[in-house]
Amino acid sequence: MSAYLSEESAKKAEEIAQRRSQKPPRKKLPQKLAVIDQNGCTGCEACILFCPVDCIEIVPGVEHAQFQQVVEVDLARCIGCALCAKHCPWDTIPMLSYEQGLKESPALTLKSVCGQKTVDEVQREQPSS
Repeated sequence: MSAYLSEESAKKAEEIAQRRSQKPPRKKLPQKLAVIDQNGCTGCEACILFCPVDCIEIVPGVEHAQFQQVVEVDLARCIGCALCAKHCPWDTIPMLSYEQGLKESPALTLKSVCGQKTVDEVQREQPSS
């Protein structure tokens, strides 16, 4: 959570992570996963209303908790129902096959409260040429 500049945002991210750990796991692997492209996400939270398993988390903004926030699907809990993708007013939630979703999600994730890899982490892992 060190990516947060303000104490307020860091505290909010920690609260979300704690709540997330108390949610029940999914019962079986889905065929598809919803992966939010945070580059286009406005943080409007429309998708959260439709998720039947409450697996979409608010990711606080870096400097201020509610400014420049985005949302993130907890891939470990997503059941692949596609309701979030259907109701996203910005069309930023592609439904990907399970394997493709796990592989491509880091490239679409700018910030995470679900412990998933982000674009920055992937770039840091790549050897510089």
